[in-house]
Amino acid sequence: RKLTGTALGWLRVSLALSLNKEELLLCSIAAHILFQEVEDFFEQEKTFLVNYYNRIKDACAKADKMTRSHKNVADDYIYTSACLNSLALEEPTVIKRYLLKVAELFEKLRKVESRVSSDEDLKLSELLRYYMLNIEAAKDLLYRRTRALVDYENSNKALDKARLKSKDVRLAEVHQQDCCQKFEKISESAKQELMSFKQKRIAAFRKNLIEMAELEIKHAKNNVSLLQSCIDLFKN
Repeated sequence: RKLTGTALGWLRVSLALSLNKEELLLCSIAAHILFQEVEDFFEQEKTFLVNYYNRIKDACAKADKMTRSHKNVADDYIYTSACLNSLALEEPTVIKRYLLKVAELFEKLRKVESRVSSDEDLKLSELLRYYMLNIEAAKDLLYRRTRALVDYENSNKALDKARLKSKDVRLAEVHQQDCCQKFEKISESAKQELMSFKQKRIAAFRKNLIEMAELEIKHAKNNVSLLQSCIDLFKN
């Protein structure tokens, strides 16, 4: 990589005066491993975040579609209940009782379906939207690190030119060291933040998906109970 070559070149120039060949070789190998490891990590993170964002965006759109479908079913239950109530007013007493019970059933089913829609929006859609924003923040962090990397590489080039011309070498060295420290600092903090982001993301998805599944089971049992009670009423 470009950074690796530049950094190694600077290390060789800086250390050659005080180190023997064996020590210089060990330092060069250590620097290569360090930058190689850091670069590999961030390259993998960049690729992952781009793909992950697209997946999350697609999942969010599908989750929103699912919650809208449940809401539409709930709205249909309202209409069905209202029609049955209107029809009951025109029917004899015996049929009227059945129609009113069925209308009441659909009203109760509407409430359950509305809760299903709200729970899915809260536990899934909101979570996905939240992590879309988090991914954008992570991508911004990687962009800032890239800017620091560019500044660091430019400072290395400026230092090489200053040494060739034997002019303002000390200023170039100070600037190069400052850019190096900034790059190393943001690389370290970015790595920690990205790893923390991964751990928190996994925990959040596990928690919300488990809670949503439990609520889905609860609502499904309520639906079965309501339907069964209505059937039993008709049988009796």
